[in-house]
Amino acid sequence: MAISIEEFLAQDERKDLLRLLTAGSVDDGKSTLIGRLLFDSKRLYEDQLQALERDSKRCGNAGDHIDYALLCDGLKAEREQGITIDVAYRYFSTNRRKFIIADTPGHEQYTRNMITGGSTANLAIILVDARAGVVTQTRRHTFLVSLLGIRHVVLAVNKMDLVDFSEERFRAICDEYRAFVTPFAIPDLQCIPLSALDGDNVVERSARTPWYDGQPLMEYLETVPIDQDINLADFRFPVQYVLRPNLDFRGFSGKIASGVVRRGDEVVALPSGRRSRVKEIVTYDGSLERAFAPQSVTLTLEDEIDLSRGEMLVRPDNLPHTGHAFRAVLVWMDEEPMDRTKSFYLKQTTNQTRAQVREVHFRIDVNTLEHSDSEAFVLNEIGEVTIEANSLVMYDAYAGNRATGAFILIDPVTNFTSAVGMILAPAEERRGGRHDATELVLPLAELGIGEEHFEALERACDYLRRNGVRVTCKK
Repeated sequence: MAISIEEFLAQDERKDLLRLLTAGSVDDGKSTLIGRLLFDSKRLYEDQLQALERDSKRCGNAGDHIDYALLCDGLKAEREQGITIDVAYRYFSTNRRKFIIADTPGHEQYTRNMITGGSTANLAIILVDARAGVVTQTRRHTFLVSLLGIRHVVLAVNKMDLVDFSEERFRAICDEYRAFVTPFAIPDLQCIPLSALDGDNVVERSARTPWYDGQPLMEYLETVPIDQDINLADFRFPVQYVLRPNLDFRGFSGKIASGVVRRGDEVVALPSGRRSRVKEIVTYDGSLERAFAPQSVTLTLEDEIDLSRGEMLVRPDNLPHTGHAFRAVLVWMDEEPMDRTKSFYLKQTTNQTRAQVREVHFRIDVNTLEHSDSEAFVLNEIGEVTIEANSLVMYDAYAGNRATGAFILIDPVTNFTSAVGMILAPAEERRGGRHDATELVLPLAELGIGEEHFEALERACDYLRRNGVRVTCKK
């Protein structure tokens, strides 16, 4: 019995994790679908079922049916209005996979809530009402999903029972949606007809859709391949902590943002440019020959290199962008309008520095996708900007590396998250300003500096390099 329990726990640990979000227009059935998934997959405890039945009679909006939306809509205002306001997370697992579901609101004024819920998602379920078809909010949510770099999208055509499970109606909605998403180049799109209230095609294939030969929703969620969603080509290791438990050990701890590292690999520290090789890959369970994203490890190097939190280890032949300025898509999340004169905290990987919004290029209408001129953004507005940081930032384009291409701006006074951003490409650095990459050559002999002071001088040069000054020390 003990062996079987150990095997079960080991098998459970080996399951991969799928993060997904639900999005759609108001009253399309997002919360109901999640509740039905939990109910039909037998993932609810008895006391939860009793509470659900009791709450359905007291404040439900599904008539004589059990209101499965109450499993997600826990706020008093959500239950009174029958809508989703804040992001609700639900955790469950099946025999094949673990899941974290984010139930996101559909209202335009809660765009920031959807961005929060989708920032870590692998898959998005976009619901449409079979009667209404593709509406403005469907297009808006699809644009936001593509903006977040989500590669797997399910178009869930809900409430098929209200159109007599018409195959013609389902095909027409799917064709219209596929034509709309073509410019977004979403690599994996599935269309599933279902009735969340009755459970058709949610966990089991429905007999009322004999013309549909695809998988039910739960089966698709259990089998959709997400292994290729992680960037394993570009090694990026942002240093989170310098581990020094004793005089004989000095390691750099952090989470591998992307790529693979092996013992003996040559690495370069950014922004200093110092090179070394990986001596050991240390974990709690012992040393490894190789590690990959998203593992958390401690790396020791063969050479003594000055590294600190916010800096990065990468491969010499595969470098990220390094600079002070970059173009990005920005989503404004603060109730206070953007202040172009304010200096924000920019948080990107483990790096934190001061930064400003140098330029606003245009604002994007999330409903029509049209671009318009704007001087600043207000709550929930999205657009393209140029960000300028006080110190060097190591980054990749978000489209290729979500881990190093994302950032947030934090208000230094309130400590609120003012905006989230997705980096597009480097921007032109200012000339003649404080961010010029000045080149400085120090002739040590002429300055009367002996070799005994060279090590201390190298540490000072490393500091200057981290702040954008190209320094060369010549003996």
